[in-house]
Amino acid sequence: MSKMIQVRNVPDRLHRELKRRAAKRGQTLTDYVQSLLELEVSRPPVDELVEDIARAAPVRLDRPVADLLREERADRDAG
Repeated sequence: MSKMIQVRNVPDRLHRELKRRAAKRGQTLTDYVQSLLELEVSRPPVDELVEDIARAAPVRLDRPVADLLREERADRDAG
């Protein structure tokens, strides 16, 4: 079931810009703001991302990363 969110006291400047961007995309203001919210929640918050990285096991490579990067760049530039 859908829920309603109401945002109060939106400054005129912000409201105008949101409406302009929505119109440019051929969307209603509601659809445009909803797409912004969808985009925001589709990405994990930075603090959660940092925690996940800290918990992950370290990656062990057989060669230094710098050597791997040099090799990849050389292959890319040659091709």
